[in-house]
Amino acid sequence: MRLRGLILLGSIALASTSLRAADDKALGYFSAGYGATTLIGVILLGGAGAWLYMRGRKIQISGRVVRKLVIDETKSLGSRQYLVVASYEGRKFMLGVCPGRIDMLTPLDETTVPRKA
Repeated sequence: MRLRGLILLGSIALASTSLRAADDKALGYFSAGYGATTLIGVILLGGAGAWLYMRGRKIQISGRVVRKLVIDETKSLGSRQYLVVASYEGRKFMLGVCPGRIDMLTPLDETTVPRKA
């Protein structure tokens, strides 16, 4: 939150500098410092925006993050109880979840055939 406030303050300062430069140019004054200040301000704000964007992302720049733990499917049983099929490094497990407790019911493998109800 503090960083966003600083970015907002910087953008206001940059806007006021740009407006003053435009007024001075209209009056016939010109200083090379205004263009350099504007350029530096734009670069700093762009860098801060890129940093905030990358910080919010969940994947790394080098490529996709391969997640080892994946929730494949859930089924609600009512009363805050669930059956969960979770995969970890290619192996599947059936978990029972209820308030304050998670139990592994059974490991699932390729040979397990679901029964028809």
